[in-house]
Order: sequence, then C-alpha cells, then structure tokens
Amino acid sequence: MDEKDVYTEDGTVDIHKNPANKEKTGNWKACRFILGNECCERLAYYGMGTNLVNYLESRLNQGNATAANNVTNWSGTCYITPLIGAFLADAYLGRYWTIAIFVFIYVSGMTLLTLSASVPGLKPGNCDGNTCHPNSGQTAVFFVALYMIALGTGGIKPCVSSFGADQFDENDEAEKVKKSSFFNWFYFSINVGALIAATVLVWIQMNVGWGWGFGVPTVAMVIAVGFFFLGSRFYRLQRPGGSPLTRIFQVIVAAFRKMRVKVPEDKSLLFETADDESNIKGSRKLVHTDNLNFFDKAAVESQSDSIKGGEVNPWRLCSVTQVEELKSIITLLPVWASGIVFATVYSQMNTMFVLQGNTLDQHMGPNFEIPSASLSLFDTVSVLFWTPVYDQFIVPFARKFTRHERGFTQLQRMGIGLVISIFAMITAGVLEVVRLDYVKSHNAYDQKQIPMSIFWQIPQYLLIGCAEVFTFIGQLEFFYDQAPDAMRSLCSALSLTTVALGNYLSTVLVTVVMKVTKKNGKPGWIPDNLNRGHLDYFFYLLATLSFLNFLVYLWISKRYKYKKAVGRAH
Repeated sequence: MDEKDVYTEDGTVDIHKNPANKEKTGNWKACRFILGNECCERLAYYGMGTNLVNYLESRLNQGNATAANNVTNWSGTCYITPLIGAFLADAYLGRYWTIAIFVFIYVSGMTLLTLSASVPGLKPGNCDGNTCHPNSGQTAVFFVALYMIALGTGGIKPCVSSFGADQFDENDEAEKVKKSSFFNWFYFSINVGALIAATVLVWIQMNVGWGWGFGVPTVAMVIAVGFFFLGSRFYRLQRPGGSPLTRIFQVIVAAFRKMRVKVPEDKSLLFETADDESNIKGSRKLVHTDNLNFFDKAAVESQSDSIKGGEVNPWRLCSVTQVEELKSIITLLPVWASGIVFATVYSQMNTMFVLQGNTLDQHMGPNFEIPSASLSLFDTVSVLFWTPVYDQFIVPFARKFTRHERGFTQLQRMGIGLVISIFAMITAGVLEVVRLDYVKSHNAYDQKQIPMSIFWQIPQYLLIGCAEVFTFIGQLEFFYDQAPDAMRSLCSALSLTTVALGNYLSTVLVTVVMKVTKKNGKPGWIPDNLNRGHLDYFFYLLATLSFLNFLVYLWISKRYKYKKAVGRAH
C-alpha cells in the first residue's frame, strides 16, 4: 500500500485507490470470507482442544488433576500469546499481514500434532488397553506441537474479530449498525465450528483413532487459510499506527517530568494538533476527560518541549489524544479484570465437566456411547440458539424500554452473562451432590460409571452457552469500541487474556484445593476416583467467587464512562 490508498474516517484503508470502489470492498462482502475462516479455524482449535484432557489421560498416562492443569495451562497460553500478535499488528504489520504470517505457524503445529499421534516412534507406545506409557521424547514432541499452535493462534485471535469490524466504516450510520451485528455473527460462526468439533471430531477421536482425530482439524485449518486469502481483494486494511507501547511510555515519562507543573483550568490550552486529524496514524482525536488528571501534565506546553529544528520532543510533550489513549487503557483494566472469574467458570467445560461426565452413563441406546467431551455440543447449541435470538428479538424488545440502539449497553450485556454463569456452577454442583448421594447409598465407590445418564449435564452446558452470548460477545464489542483506534488489536488481545488468566486461576484453584483437602490422608475434593471426592464443593467455590465478582463488577460498571472520539483519522 502507499499514500494514494483511500482511507475511511476511522482510519480504515480501502485497498482500491478509487473512492468509487468503496461499494465493492469491505462490508459483508469481505466479512463472509472472515467468518468462513473463523468457522474453520475454530473447528480446528476445538477439534483438537475439546477432548484434550482425555488424550492426556489415556495416551500420556496423566492423572485427573495433572491432565486438567495441563489443559488449562495450554489454553491459558493460547490467550496470552495474542498480546504478541496484537502488538505486531497495531505497531508494524497491520492485522491482515499478522494473520497471514501466523496462520502458517498454526498449520505447522497442527501438522506436527497429527504426526505425534499417528506416526510410529512419535506416537505414544507401550499401550495396555486404553492407557499408554510414552517416553520423554514422545511427550516432548506432543507438547512442542501443542505450544506451536498456541503461538500460531496468538496472531489470529486478537486480529480476526477487529479485522472483521474494520470492514465497516464507523462514520457511515448504515455500516455502523451492521458492525454491531457482525460481532454476534462472528461468535455464531465460532460455534458452528465448535459444534462440529464437539460431535463429529470427538467421536472420531474416541472411536476411530487420535491420528484421524487430529488429522481432520489440520485439514480444517488448511481450509481456513484458503478462505482468508480468497477474500484479499475485498478487504479494507487498517494502517498500523506505530508502537502503542512507545506512545504509552511517552505519556508516562512526560507526565513524571512535569510533576511540578500545574494543569490549566481551561483544558483547551492543553497541546493538541491544530487540524481535524490526529497525529497518530489510523486514529481519530479523543475528547479530553476529567479522570486520571495527573497524565494531563504530559500535554502541558513548556519552553523545554522542543528539540532541534523546532519539532516537539514526544518524550516531553504529548497530544491530548495520546494522553487519552493511556487513560482509555487504564479505565478498561477494571472491566477487564472482572472477566477473569467468568473465564475460570467457562474453562470447566473442558476439564471438570468432562471428568464428571466420565463417571456417568454415556449410553445412547444399547450400542452407542457418547463421549463425555461431546456434551459441550449443548453449550454450542445454546450459543447458536441465543445468538440470533439476541440479535433479532431481544435487542428490538429491550430497545423499546431502554431506548438504547443496541438494546442494552455493552456493560449491561456483560453483567447479565456474569449472573447466568453463577447459576451454571450451582447447577453443576447440584448434579454432583445427586451423583455422590447415589454412590454413597449404593456403596458404588469403586464403580467407574454409575447408572445416571450423562444427559443430566445438559442444563449446566446450556447455561454456560447462554452466558457466553451475553458476556463474551459483549466483551468483543466493548473492547473494540472502547479501544483507541490505533490500539484495537492490543485491546482485543487484552480481552482475550481474561480467558488465559481464567485458565491459570483454575489451575491455581485446583492445585491449592488439592493441597489443602488431601491433608491427613484424605483423598481431596478432586481425586482420580471422583466417587471418593467432593467435586460439588469445587463447583460451589466457583459459584461463590462468581457472585463476589459480580458485586465488584456492578461497582465498576456504574463508574465507567464511555469513550468519545471526534474528527477523522489519517
């Protein structure tokens, strides 16, 4: 691209140089390829990750707690690496090229994972029935592949939703409305892929073999790459704004250098570019806010602010927009932190829900058994049901009462999801109480499965899915809208780190709970034989943490002020 490219007012660049071609690019024309890419990529990710805890137990010979912790550690890493991809996208490469580079790392990791489960010498050996005893080399290859995937997804997760939203011009009212719907359908496409993963692919893994079970997701990832590049001629590309971390540190340094400087009462005296455009590439000007006033000192002009040639020294003087960028990030942090406990609840679907399901009767008729990991399809079905219902019915209905164009504010939407997640954990805990009562009354402590249908788990999966539609989609939209224009990938990555920290928090909770509850020779809450444990206590612990988190969230959301942008980007 060059300077002759055509830019929309929010900093989006149309790769076709003729303004008349705007109708031929962006909008849903481009987004269909992005949604197709996301559907196939998520099919690959969930096809490999949904049943991972069972692979670790059966093929790598790991216990319940160890396998659960390895899954949450890896899943957490998948949501930390987006910080790397986001920084590269916002600072240097742009979202398109970041995705284009990292998909090849992703495919390489998926290919190695498939080889580690299918090629003699690489796949775990010394198998006795359903349990194998791999050597250290085989285990190492598996985890190298797993963490290559974590790195690859780090360039895709923070960019693809923002890249899709970039296809809609925020200063075009018709496109702005479509952008709000895009986030709903983006999450819908994620769950179409997850539905196929939780049904077809989990069945293949449990009944055909892990080589095919990992091979099919690898092929899906290759198809995802094809979808992405097929849409290249329709995309509008965002101009990288330079290092966001540099701009943040410039404000901090400039503010501390002027600690003794008094901020003028008239905020119009603070430094800002004279024309309508921001001096940050791809960003509109931000309106001054009255919070975090200490950082306003960075925009107070003084005689020492210039360097040779009359140019402003950016480490001594920053524009109001640059200062407001930092303020925006800081004010997002409390909302961000409130999502960590929700992500901990969400992570139980791939760990404790699966382990609980392993102890229940998995039969569907006399000849077919449904893998416990496949129950996550009901989470997906719930998302697929509630996403269009929310978009087409709940929003118009709520709009009549709230008079808000989106029905609920983004913070209200997220809060509703937090409440629903509390009931999901209570429901899981109640089921475990009933299961343990049966075990106790029938002295079935050593039975691998008890005659209670696995389908009693359906309500907890449905509630998690409903909570996702409110909280996770609300987060996607909130962090895109409230992020400074030139930091949108970084803020999308920031929202994803709640999932990472939620997984890590789950690991910490499991570790601490087992250490505390195994004292004096007791089996602990989550032993390898769950019939002798108290998984219900763990679910109730999460419900309590979720309730306390919601109370804090209410306090945070009441004090949050939404961002205001003016002018145009360049």
